[in-house]
Amino acid sequence: MLPVGLRRGRCATLLHQQLPPPHPELLISVIVPAKDEVANLPATLAALAAQTGLRGQPLPPASFEVIVLANNCTDATAAVVRQQAQRLPHLVLHAAELCLPAAKAHVGRARRLLMDEACARLEQVGRPAGVIASTDADTRVAPTWLAAIQAEIMAGADAVGGRILAEISGRALLPLRRIQVRDAAYRQLCARLEDLLDPAAIDPWPRHHQHFGASLALTARAYRQVGGLPEVRFLEDEALCQALRRHDLGLRHSPHVQVLTSARRQGRVEVGLSWQLREWLNMSRQQREPHVDNPAQLAVLWLVRRQLRAYWASQPTHQAGALAARLGLPAAVLLARVRRTEAFGKLWDWVVENGQVPRVLPVPLSLALRELPRLIKHYEPQPDEPAAISLPQVSVFPVSRAGSFRAVAR
Repeated sequence: MLPVGLRRGRCATLLHQQLPPPHPELLISVIVPAKDEVANLPATLAALAAQTGLRGQPLPPASFEVIVLANNCTDATAAVVRQQAQRLPHLVLHAAELCLPAAKAHVGRARRLLMDEACARLEQVGRPAGVIASTDADTRVAPTWLAAIQAEIMAGADAVGGRILAEISGRALLPLRRIQVRDAAYRQLCARLEDLLDPAAIDPWPRHHQHFGASLALTARAYRQVGGLPEVRFLEDEALCQALRRHDLGLRHSPHVQVLTSARRQGRVEVGLSWQLREWLNMSRQQREPHVDNPAQLAVLWLVRRQLRAYWASQPTHQAGALAARLGLPAAVLLARVRRTEAFGKLWDWVVENGQVPRVLPVPLSLALRELPRLIKHYEPQPDEPAAISLPQVSVFPVSRAGSFRAVAR
């Protein structure tokens, strides 16, 4: 059964032919794109083999599978996966190999092929609510990773972004860690401010800001609804989450879903975590400060978005002159667009493209970190709550390891 309605082609067929039929009890299909990952894959697969329920109970062995695609490898990546399949007989583990054409030899294409196949396999066993879970070959998932994802899906989420932690250790990398920790604090505070100004029912506080390929899951139904993973050379995970938002599908940034990923600075994509770490390290050596979005301007943007969301949800029969003027649109044009747009995410994208939404300019990170607590305190409905609100750095990993890891912000 090939992925009906999703992208097909020779590579999709070759991938499909290398895999056995899905088990009838399949609930989750975990996909792992891998290029020259001999060193990292054993730990990645061992972590997946150690999955338990939220109370530590074993998961039904046929309830999830792991598909590793070794694409364009120059090492024995596929052979290592097959060796691990023998060493971990209780793990349903499949290995496939492809040599993608040069123009499409990138992680976006590899992850797309895997997600298409995973979607088809879940549909084949009659589970459109089954979960496609993505991780990376240099990443170790927490023991309750799959169980925590399932819990969020059962609570109503269509997709789940997990908390990504990275090991940044050694004296030489202390400047990098300082920047990374400050950037993570900025993004956590922004998540809190956004929750205050334009809350999402499916993604309440506490939450985080990450939705990247190292820990990103969604239902087969949601995947098909958005038309699959956008096939781009990098930031394909961000593009997928933008598609989810355009369709008003619920994306939960769950602090209970966690993974550990490598902090390597030489990655497999042009723009990604490794690229961000290199940029931060260069900034620290040059004594330059990162710039981030101005939180005060973000606040204005989120308030406008909330106002537009309320107008759209009210099924309006009248023009909203003040709102239209604020968005730089004729009132009649805005009303007509609101009436015929079935998803708020699509409406917001149209307004951003055609209107004049509040501008957001970059400011130094230190300035943003000083401004955010003041803004949170201003908008917090309970004045007794402390102003400097941040997401607790609680790790589900063993204590002996947890002290070496910090949350990664991209």
